[in-house]
Amino acid sequence: MALSIASSAISSIPTREVPWKISSGKVVTTCLLGRTTAATRLHATKGGVSSVCEPLPPDRPLWFPGSSPPEWLDGSLPGDFGFDPLGLGSDPELLKWNAQAELMHGRWAMLAVAGILIPEWLERLGFIENFSWFEAGEREYFADPTTLFVVQLALMGWVEGRRWADIINPGSVDIEPKFPNKKNPKPDVGYPGGLWFDPMMWGRGSPEPVMVLRTKEIKNGRLAMLAFVGFLFQALYTGKDPIDNLMAHIADPGHCNVFSAFTSQY
Repeated sequence: MALSIASSAISSIPTREVPWKISSGKVVTTCLLGRTTAATRLHATKGGVSSVCEPLPPDRPLWFPGSSPPEWLDGSLPGDFGFDPLGLGSDPELLKWNAQAELMHGRWAMLAVAGILIPEWLERLGFIENFSWFEAGEREYFADPTTLFVVQLALMGWVEGRRWADIINPGSVDIEPKFPNKKNPKPDVGYPGGLWFDPMMWGRGSPEPVMVLRTKEIKNGRLAMLAFVGFLFQALYTGKDPIDNLMAHIADPGHCNVFSAFTSQY
């Protein structure tokens, strides 16, 4: 159910062709909200270090066509479609915090969705037995639950503390190795890059393709957050995993869908 919703959401996202110049003087037409061309991907790995994305144009696609975006959403953030009906980003400092929070939640959600789907497939292929992501916390592991919780709390506290320090003072917790003939990336909160977090150097280059890659990441993160909520709803309502629900939807889409959850009870 959730997977079908996510796939339909991807296919319905509007695309927009924007001509961008690259260093060779040629113009490359790149899909701002869709796939990038090979030339743009190549260019994103070369050139100078970029720590600021190229803002989206004023006529960028909006969440509601024909609407006017709030003045604080000027297209400088990846994935900015002018959606802020509650005005949560009107405070510049709060907007920066919310942008970082969404970025981290999206990355965790992508990991969570992968951590749910991959073991489910491995179980069907016979590599593991009796796996249920919804009941994973009840299983016996190499240590008791209290020990695992304390260790996880300490590790996550250390990581989040360093991330908070980087937000306050960008670059203060940089662990990038220094080489005499290599220029390290500039500090950019939320995008550490470098050898440890960007070994293929996809996040370097001119600001335009970097903006495309970051927009892709935040869009995938948003879909992952919706997918995880769908997985949770499915587990509570049907008692099945997302793959079983997907197979049931494909077999009978007219009756096995999100609406059946509200109609079959009556």
